[in-house]
Amino acid sequence: MRLCDLPELALILPPALMEAAAHSGGGAHVDTVPEEVPVALSYNGISHAVMLASPTDLEDFGLGFSLSEGILADPSELYDLELEVGERGVVVQMRISEARLAGLKQRRRALAGRTGCGLCGVESLEQVARVLVPLPAGPAIAAASLQKALTHLQQNQPLHASTGGVHAAAWADPDGNLLAVREDVGRHNALDKLIGALARERRDMRAGFALITSRASFEMVQKAASVGIPMLAAVSAPTGYAIRLARECGLTLAGFVRDRRYTLYAHPERIIE
Repeated sequence: MRLCDLPELALILPPALMEAAAHSGGGAHVDTVPEEVPVALSYNGISHAVMLASPTDLEDFGLGFSLSEGILADPSELYDLELEVGERGVVVQMRISEARLAGLKQRRRALAGRTGCGLCGVESLEQVARVLVPLPAGPAIAAASLQKALTHLQQNQPLHASTGGVHAAAWADPDGNLLAVREDVGRHNALDKLIGALARERRDMRAGFALITSRASFEMVQKAASVGIPMLAAVSAPTGYAIRLARECGLTLAGFVRDRRYTLYAHPERIIE
């Protein structure tokens, strides 16, 4: 059975929000804050990574992480996925093809992920950057589509609206229409959840662009390019490493996308001014 054929799992996951007593200059009050829980990613019974994540859309997280990290080359290589909820966190149990499991064992990474940490547990410098297939010429994107997507994203972040402390990753078509949004306390996790959602829905990841509410770091670019996303737009700044990787692999990288302005750092030819 493929993941895309699985029914929705009816499990009692930890809440994504918490009511916390707080004090400020105005006295005592109650704040709504985002929750984070340990999420273990296990392949064929072998624990591979433990990340801190929002306890939402974890099926998408498991598949998206597997694809963006190169553990799987195609969603069909994930045969089954189950969530095991315990007192200490959630285990995402995945069953993958034997060929992919063999490859995973060869480059085993023992990740102990902190919120927003992208390279925890990498054992050598050679493991940081993966060889990426150059991206083909993607769809032309009108500059106005970036602003349209940003406006819609600001209206479709319920966790962030409640807490002010959650990142989002969204997928838009070339006209700027949002087709999917995922939120998480970790920016990498939000992008992985988005990638997993697109894969489960069998969407063509070459036919649009991703918009993130964080900075564009190296690994955010690597994750996007590894699944064929031709353009990554961030509301904050990119890093130098991210710019160099985007230029090398053919990904259009936009930063500071906000209030009718943006800055292009790599492959501006996809943007129609």
